[in-house]
Amino acid sequence: MREPHKKMDAQLQDDVLRELRWDTRVVETDVGVEVDDGIVTLTGTVASWPARLAAQEAAHRVAGVLDVANDIHVKLPSSSERTDTDVARTVRAALESDLQVPHERISTTVSDGVVTLEGNVDYWSEHDDAGRAIRLPGVREVRNLLTVEPRAVKVAPETIRAAIDGALERHRPHAAADHIQIAIAEGTVILSGTVTSWPEHDAVLGAVRGTRGVKKVDDQITIAYAPFRAEHRST
Repeated sequence: MREPHKKMDAQLQDDVLRELRWDTRVVETDVGVEVDDGIVTLTGTVASWPARLAAQEAAHRVAGVLDVANDIHVKLPSSSERTDTDVARTVRAALESDLQVPHERISTTVSDGVVTLEGNVDYWSEHDDAGRAIRLPGVREVRNLLTVEPRAVKVAPETIRAAIDGALERHRPHAAADHIQIAIAEGTVILSGTVTSWPEHDAVLGAVRGTRGVKKVDDQITIAYAPFRAEHRST
């Protein structure tokens, strides 16, 4: 009874490897791929934190992949090794130079190249921009613990619905938002329902997180793929 699943796993493994080979941010030979019942585990060693994230993103782009366990380690080239003090200075400079980030409200801790962000921001875009701004040489990992505390703005369900409608229309013109259920409690938006792909899922989350007044998003959306069909990229 397990044989059909094993065949599917083998196909997913091949597709993930092809996707890694296609992504110029990743040295495909540095990353190992294992698949068990649709769960992809990435292993190996890469030379930077962005490369680790790129491998993870590549795996999620493959149709049929629901879960990714990222066990890739980051080992900086000896020429890029920096002290935590050097990394902390570079991180602070990057935050201060990014006009989209309220750097004065963000504190950082650097330990063995792992940078932890703490503090609060008004918008999810600031939360995400801060994390992106410090993907720098010498940074092995980013732990973004920033909290989003928007100014008191009452957000209505119809506002959220309109934002989701617009995002799905831009992402996939024939997609409908009425299969997404919305509940709001004290600035927390609870999303449930189904979408057909990770890009569609991310479009919905991005729309909600970008809406003024949203403090937190409880993501209960599930990915309901169409029946599995192998797709190959030309290389």
